[in-house]
Amino acid sequence: MKPSDIRLLNGRTKTPVPLTRMGFGGAPLGNLYRKISEEDAQAALLAAYEAGVRYFDTAPQYGLGRSEERFGKAMKVFGRDNIQLSTKIGRLLLDCEPHEVTPEAFVDVPQKRIVFDYTYDGVMRSYEASRQRMDIRNADILLVHDVDVFSQGSQEKSDEKVRELFDGGGYKALIELRDAGEIAAIGAGVNEWQVCERLLGLGDFDCFLLAGRYTLLEQEALDSFLPLCERRDVGIILGGPYNSGILATGAIEGAKYNYAPAPEPILERVRRIEEVCKAHDTKLIAAALQFVFGHPCVKTVIPGAVNAGEVKANAALLETTIPDGFWSDLKSQGLVRPDAPLPTETSHAA
Repeated sequence: MKPSDIRLLNGRTKTPVPLTRMGFGGAPLGNLYRKISEEDAQAALLAAYEAGVRYFDTAPQYGLGRSEERFGKAMKVFGRDNIQLSTKIGRLLLDCEPHEVTPEAFVDVPQKRIVFDYTYDGVMRSYEASRQRMDIRNADILLVHDVDVFSQGSQEKSDEKVRELFDGGGYKALIELRDAGEIAAIGAGVNEWQVCERLLGLGDFDCFLLAGRYTLLEQEALDSFLPLCERRDVGIILGGPYNSGILATGAIEGAKYNYAPAPEPILERVRRIEEVCKAHDTKLIAAALQFVFGHPCVKTVIPGAVNAGEVKANAALLETTIPDGFWSDLKSQGLVRPDAPLPTETSHAA
C-alpha cells in the first residue's frame, strides 16, 4: 500500500511522518452503536496490518478506552515499532457509579464517565492514561479531540474549549511533548473544518483528522481551509469518506448522512452520482473512497471496519480502477465543484 507523509513544521525538524494511503480508524472497535466481539476486533486489526495498513488511529472516547485496549493487544502481535499510531486528548475517563457512565454512542463499555479537559494537566493525564491502556511508550501523533460545534453543542461551547486549550496550557503541553520528541506531530480530530482553520490561526499544527467534511458530497473546505493547509504544508487525515454511510449504501431507504437520516436534497444528489457510476460501471463506494485523494493535502483515508472482511473490502476498493471519464462527468454535470481537484489531476493518487 502506497505510503504518504505528514510534514512537521515546528522548526525543530522537517522529518516526515510516513502514513499509508489507507489507515485504520478505531471508533468502531470501541463498540460504536453495537457490540463487536474481541475475536472480530483483533481479526480486523490483524487483517489491516496484513493488507499493508501501517497507520492506526484511536481515542479514549472510543468505547471509554476499549478501542485503545484492543489496539494494545494487537500491537503485541504485529509490533508497535512497525506502525504509525495516533490517539487523542480532551476527554478524561474517570471511575464512577453505574448510573454515571457516559457511553455516548458506544455500547458495552467500562464503568467510566467522561470529563472534557483541554488544560495542561488534562492533556498530560489523558496521554499517560492512553499509554497505559495500550501499554506503549509513546504515540506518533496526538490529536485534540472534538473542540468543534458538532461535538460541543454550540459555538459558545466550542469557543470555550478552544480558549481552554490555549489559555489553560493544553497547547503548551502538546508543544512540549513534540519538542521533546515524545510525539512526532500534533493536530486535531474534529467533525468541522472551520475550527481547524481557527486552530491554524492560533498555533502550529502539523495535521488534522477531518471527519466527513471533504467528500463527494461536501467540498466547502476548498473555500479557505484547504488552500490554507496547502500554504502551511499541513496534512489531512480524512475520516468519514462515506458521510456516515450514504456514499457506501447509496440513496436507499434509511440511508444515513452526517449521523442522521439523509434529507431529500442529499438523497437526490446521491442518486445523480449513482447514475454516473452506472454509466461508467463504477461502484459509488469506491469513488467516494478515492475522490479525496485528488487533493494534495489528503495524506490518508481511514474508513471504518469491524471485522477482517470489511478491512479487505476497503483495501480492494482503494485499488479499484476508476475511468478518467467518470471524474470528468461528475464535474461537467455539476456534481462536484469546478475547483475540486480530481484523482486524475494529481500524481498524489498515482
